[in-house]
Amino acid sequence: MIIRLTDKLRRKLKMPQLSFRKNEDNNPFIDWTSHLFTADRTQYIIFANTFSLYSVVLYGRGIVDENAFIRRSLDTLREFMENDHRGFLYKRRIAPHTNRIIFSKTTDRHVLGSLNDMIFQAKVRMIKGNLSPYDVSFELNTIPFSMFDYDNPREILDKLFAESIRTKSHK
Repeated sequence: MIIRLTDKLRRKLKMPQLSFRKNEDNNPFIDWTSHLFTADRTQYIIFANTFSLYSVVLYGRGIVDENAFIRRSLDTLREFMENDHRGFLYKRRIAPHTNRIIFSKTTDRHVLGSLNDMIFQAKVRMIKGNLSPYDVSFELNTIPFSMFDYDNPREILDKLFAESIRTKSHK
């Protein structure tokens, strides 16, 4: 699994400079991007699939190193996907790859721009709407994106899963 960190998050985790790592398998389910942000003086982390932008938002408090980050991110993702009726996808396409984590720096400006848009949306919902990170995660995954022809991250993740099933059945 590849986890791409913004420089801000890398510094919070006290990690050395990262190099760019390519997704050699072209497997969209093992490539995730994460960014740190603050809303109302509280730190949060957004953990998003690089290809679909399917995301979860979690509290940043207590995450001081890479082990805590991995544990909390994956636990939150698993729990969220189960509650979003995508637990099967987590178990079949993500969980088998969590035993080996590779950290990389982020380089895709489209993904970073979209994450920044999602962070803005998250802040508004948390501060003005008084929503929890968990509730915000559900809302973020229903926002249409122009880069996906106005599909939302949940729909894109489902399409990637359907495509992976079709590809496997043709082999």
